[in-house]
Amino acid sequence: QLRLAESGGGLVQPGGSLTLSCAASGSTLDNYAIGWFRQAPGKERELVATMTSGGDTNYADSVKGRFTISRDNAKNTVFLQMTSLKPEDTAVYYCKARVGFVAYWGQGTQVTVSS
Repeated sequence: QLRLAESGGGLVQPGGSLTLSCAASGSTLDNYAIGWFRQAPGKERELVATMTSGGDTNYADSVKGRFTISRDNAKNTVFLQMTSLKPEDTAVYYCKARVGFVAYWGQGTQVTVSS
């Protein structure tokens, strides 16, 4: 069974950058569609960025041009590079991997953007 573990979250000032990692174990990610989602306090979980197994990407309008999703299949890891961070990017960020109707989630990592 696939297991996902996010890391790289933390406190950053507005305008700063962070890179989140999502390490997979128990299976390889090659055939999975992957994605990053986030949930701010009092709000529903929302899509941030996704990538198909073939490499096609999709981004929420709010992060286009600032965030980049990538995968390193050799390391079985997914990344989310975040730049020009804003206070409204503050949330718990979750990694998701899906194949067919089966989806797996990580436990989340907190990102706080504040001066």
